[in-house]
Amino acid sequence: MGGTPEASSPPVSGSEDTPARPGELSGLSGEGRGMQQIASRYRRVGGASLIEINLATLDQLFNTLDPSPFHQKDLDSDAEDYIVGAARELPAREPLKLVLHIRDAQTAVPDAREVAEWIQGYFSYRRQAAARDLRLLFRRGRKSLAIGVAFLAACLLLRGFLLGSENPLLQLIAESLLIAGWVAMWRPLDIVLYDWWPLRRLGATYEKLAHMPVEIVRTGAGR
Repeated sequence: MGGTPEASSPPVSGSEDTPARPGELSGLSGEGRGMQQIASRYRRVGGASLIEINLATLDQLFNTLDPSPFHQKDLDSDAEDYIVGAARELPAREPLKLVLHIRDAQTAVPDAREVAEWIQGYFSYRRQAAARDLRLLFRRGRKSLAIGVAFLAACLLLRGFLLGSENPLLQLIAESLLIAGWVAMWRPLDIVLYDWWPLRRLGATYEKLAHMPVEIVRTGAGR
């Protein structure tokens, strides 16, 4: 790729009357510093918050290792991380719009509608993948929970027999079985109660991005 896509750094005011002055972050890779902007730093135009990216050419938005045709290519990982990160730090119900500032004024670019359909289709695919991962996680959680409950029941049953003994060693084993049974329940409960939330939230973000409009702005000289 000709370089890393650069996220625009909009004015702090966020006023709709403030002209676009795309700046440059120090990069989208590494620690993802572009994702740490507070929501008030995103410009709002027409009731939507703008996610702005500076590109030398539109090709920078693509994964150059992907040999697929234009409309089937994956997004560049840095660009995807920035777009998803921006969408997640903005309010969930805030309308979004992706603005691509392209400096190359000579090379022809596809129509914005075509680019929008490609980006929306990509995030729709990512939403489906997240939904599939969530289903698999729930399936694994149910199996793990069933195994954990069965193991806990066996431990409690065996512990009941051992508690009748006055042998200190057997009493120690009985208490160890109680601990082991509940420890075996930790991971299944972790999946069922907590692990699915991030995937669900990610899926909701992809769903939002799958309907996000796209605008292309030529910023190079000689437009």
